[in-house]
Amino acid sequence: MSEKTFVKVRDVMTKNVDTIEGLSTIDEAITQMREKRFGALIVARRDESDEYGFVTVQDIARHVIEPNLAPERVMVYEIMEKPVLTVHGDMNIRYAIRLLERIDQLRALVIDNNNEAVGIVTMLDMVTRYMGKDSR
Repeated sequence: MSEKTFVKVRDVMTKNVDTIEGLSTIDEAITQMREKRFGALIVARRDESDEYGFVTVQDIARHVIEPNLAPERVMVYEIMEKPVLTVHGDMNIRYAIRLLERIDQLRALVIDNNNEAVGIVTMLDMVTRYMGKDSR
């Protein structure tokens, strides 16, 4: 087996991520996702004691489109995932891959030393980089 280079989560994460407030409507979230071409948004913390959330296109499909609800009447906080898995930007992607696989997740929020969101990392980003085929 060949020796793999140590790659940090921050080296493969998506840095240009957007946040949305939990009190925003799904209609607003969809508009923001469409404009930025993102499949997930970080739901901002209300204060320092709160945790981050995610709202994804899968959440919208499952909880708004499938039951035929009006997106302008459903709030982000009603369907978001919270709390979300967080990983530190300095973590070796090998361990981040193991962690995401162990709990059957496809993405994680990347945080810095101040517990601030700095990006999102996906299983695809990490696996392709680890195997020597950068997805970017």
